[in-house]
Amino acid sequence: MSSPGAKQMIVYVGFAQPDEWEGWAGTYARHARRFESAAGDPALVVPFGMATPALIGRLRPRALVLSGFARSFECYDARAFDPVIAAIEACPDVPTLAICGSHQLLGYHGNGELVGAERVYDKPMRRRRAGEPITNPDYHPEFIMERGFYELQLHSEDPLFAACGRPVTVLESHYCEIKELPPGYQLLASTPECRIQAMRHETRPIVSVQFHPEDYSDAFPDGRHILESFFSAV
Repeated sequence: MSSPGAKQMIVYVGFAQPDEWEGWAGTYARHARRFESAAGDPALVVPFGMATPALIGRLRPRALVLSGFARSFECYDARAFDPVIAAIEACPDVPTLAICGSHQLLGYHGNGELVGAERVYDKPMRRRRAGEPITNPDYHPEFIMERGFYELQLHSEDPLFAACGRPVTVLESHYCEIKELPPGYQLLASTPECRIQAMRHETRPIVSVQFHPEDYSDAFPDGRHILESFFSAV
């Protein structure tokens, strides 16, 4: 039991695989520091395979933040996602922010595509057309990518974006997307190439975004405002 006046923590779930963890540890630490700055509470980084219902239940976090992915979905055993999905389902009152790859993971889960699956596969936005730039020659160059700061098209004046400028400008780094809005979610924002840029669960405190609010800059601070809005609503 927490002592009077004790702070709750944020649990930041990292989706790096074991052989990637050393390379990603510094990035996760930097992200965690930004979550701490936006929330005013400490953040604990947990590998996704350890984010079980039992652990999350014991930690009783103020919020869960789910990281992006550095590898394609087909590089994972889909059953390895079972613990963290079970933790989300077992803690319906814990506010959750899913980012990029984990946003897509919630799409697979919400649309029933993880049930009985041993493997799931990336869903690229579309193939790159002749004459379009090759954004990343080392990672699926045959597909179009959103990489850099992009303006969002808002579908509603959601509190998540209340403190942002207009247009809301955020950092993107992806070539895949959620193709179909899962049941029970409201669409919040799009870009011309990616319809489901942000969604909110209609009955649970889950916000899911394709972009990276943790990677804001001094010139484009809307990501920080989004984090502050998410944590202030917790």
